[in-house]
Amino acid sequence: MHQTSDSLWPFGRHDLPTGAALLNSPLLNKLTGFSEHERDNLRLRGLLPPRIFTMREQAERSLIQFRRKNSALEKYVFLTMLQNRNETLFYRLLLDHIEEMMPIIYTPTVGEACLEYSSIFRHPRGLWISIRDKGRVAEVLRNWTNHDARIIVVTDGERILGLGDLGALGMGIPIGKLALYTACAGIHPYYCLPICLDVGTDNEKLLSDPLYIGLQQQRVRGAAYDEFIEEFMQAMKLVFPKALVQFEDFGNNNAFTLLHRYQDKACCFNDDIQGTAAVALAGLISATRLTGRPLREQTLLFFGAGEAGTGIGEYFVHALMEEGVPAAEARRRCWFVDSKGLLVRERGGQLPPHKAAFVQDGKFVRTFAEAVEQVKPTAIIGVAGVGPAFTPDILRRMAALNPRPIIFALSNPTSKAECTAAEAYAATDGRCVFASGSPFAPVEYHGKTHVPGQGNNVYIFPGVGLGALASQATTVTDAMFLAAARTLAAQVTEDDLAHGLIYPHLNLIRSISMQIAVSVATEAYQRGLARRPQPKDLVADIKAQVFEPVYQDYLPLP
Repeated sequence: MHQTSDSLWPFGRHDLPTGAALLNSPLLNKLTGFSEHERDNLRLRGLLPPRIFTMREQAERSLIQFRRKNSALEKYVFLTMLQNRNETLFYRLLLDHIEEMMPIIYTPTVGEACLEYSSIFRHPRGLWISIRDKGRVAEVLRNWTNHDARIIVVTDGERILGLGDLGALGMGIPIGKLALYTACAGIHPYYCLPICLDVGTDNEKLLSDPLYIGLQQQRVRGAAYDEFIEEFMQAMKLVFPKALVQFEDFGNNNAFTLLHRYQDKACCFNDDIQGTAAVALAGLISATRLTGRPLREQTLLFFGAGEAGTGIGEYFVHALMEEGVPAAEARRRCWFVDSKGLLVRERGGQLPPHKAAFVQDGKFVRTFAEAVEQVKPTAIIGVAGVGPAFTPDILRRMAALNPRPIIFALSNPTSKAECTAAEAYAATDGRCVFASGSPFAPVEYHGKTHVPGQGNNVYIFPGVGLGALASQATTVTDAMFLAAARTLAAQVTEDDLAHGLIYPHLNLIRSISMQIAVSVATEAYQRGLARRPQPKDLVADIKAQVFEPVYQDYLPLP
């Protein structure tokens, strides 16, 4: 991860490719930024236009080109192609314009990009491991060009954002997540490996699409699926023993099963469960500074009881327990509505473990509006991914129940949000504390500008990854995510709160990720989970491992 260390630079100086091979190496290519000396000695003379441009000039040109694109998807394709040509310039541009480009490389545009992935496919990136590779997964992993992967984001494409089963088209998610690891936390792109596990798809539209790039077969399930995942995890530890694995956008059942199966056996986590939970908890902690009611006095009502919702509930329970609230009392403050209605014992029926942990004593009702009336929550949290659900009537009722109701419409992409920021502020007379999963523009209401917070996992997972890798943690624990949540909440200033923000500005993301990395690494060292000895100056040690997008001088000056 040290950018300036020869032992960790992607190529030894004597192994540096030359000529066209250098220009085809995104991690090393500087395009028109190569010096005269480099052009002569690296066989580049004539392969580039004669004028030399600084990185700043290249970035200005790229920004102009980016802004000339007419649609978000066109901008996504432009950035993807830049990443495939010159990664250093790509990350310079992204880091310098993070608030403008974050919605392009990730939520919400990445959802559209995944839907169109077959038609916009230009250049392979990452590893595609299919069920047909069963029995030789380690061999496939060894085909990856960089032999020291440290952070792997993997999906099987079954539950991409709120869009459902996209199969192999889900590769856009790991690629986007890893771009954020580098931009937001400074993890060197050399160590990043996106993987799509293609086990088929149950999406009939894709199965009949002649352009679909994945296996055109029904999704493999059951024992064959479990054996394939087990082989992958074992092969990963063999080929990339220092790697952290992030599970991303697996279906609910598999997401919980895989996390419980491997959490204590490998360095891994599930961002949809743990990352979402941590960022939502941080938002709730910040919101209490606006509502004046402490965390232990909050009553949460969730719309959706999948991996995101119950993950938030578990972390909320752990946070209350850290404050001395008994576990049973903490759980009584979490209520859930799923597709069948309110989770109460009166409802009956068999429930999966993640839901059964939150079954309450109460009257069964079918609708969310009825649940609001019965539970009388201080906060409603939408994580179902089915679109508008927080109606004006529900929002007005929340405003009647609470001086400052907490409204979290966290489903992605924007089309799946439970309500818009404008709808929330209008229905609550501008009194709500609002956060969303996708970005919304500031809202003018009765002469006041409200800036909606975005409960984006990017506030959490890059810093967690950096802290785990810097300490070489053997596992990633829930305690690390709880520490990350509290650290994130502490970054919210009084000025942020004055504008209604419960998350800090994204342009501070590198500083935020550094603070979180320190808290995560501290947890690893204190609990004996680090494979590295603890340095005397932890902050300096982690900063030394951060990648900065600047060009290297490949040859000594003559």
